[in-house]
Amino acid sequence: MIDAHGDEQESIPELPTTAWAVLGMLSHAEELSGYDLKKWADWSLQFFYWSPSFSQIYAELKRLEKHGFATSRTVVSEDGMRGKRMYAITESGRAAASHWVNHSPVEAPVLKHSVMLRAWLGHLAQPERMREILNQHIDYAETMRRRAQADADGAEVNPDWAYPSAVLRWCVRHYEAEKQFAEDLLADLDKLARKRSRRKGAGKQNSQDSH
Repeated sequence: MIDAHGDEQESIPELPTTAWAVLGMLSHAEELSGYDLKKWADWSLQFFYWSPSFSQIYAELKRLEKHGFATSRTVVSEDGMRGKRMYAITESGRAAASHWVNHSPVEAPVLKHSVMLRAWLGHLAQPERMREILNQHIDYAETMRRRAQADADGAEVNPDWAYPSAVLRWCVRHYEAEKQFAEDLLADLDKLARKRSRRKGAGKQNSQDSH
């Protein structure tokens, strides 16, 4: 395993990045339920990495428990009728997460952008439909920017969330840029449409002159 300073004593298991994300969320609190983790992921992680389902979260928690990086216990409600499982990071889990952050290779971001793919195939698209897709994406980017800004503002009141708050401000700038890129592409497509129209007009005029 790994000692408390993050020094490798034995090789740590190769876990998917999503497992490290869940373990990282556990490092922010003494205990969290699966519902808490889902809520925290939707509050922060979804803006830049992952919007998980409950089944994904519980699968990763099970994996983390198997490796001794997390523990769980059942907490029964006051009426004794309901119980929920609470999860906590272990010392070896915190050391493993620290080792992953500091020493594991950093994966290059992979951009899989369906709007850009459709624009790339714009010669097959109906012009008005392409404009509609881009305008919808502009609205989406603005909505995400506002949500990220609100969450960043909320995180600032808690000093324990200084790093997530800083990342959320990065997300705000990302969605501002995403909106601008889509608006620029929309303007470029309008220019292309005007050029095509002029070429068609010139071609029609030349055809008439030849007769």
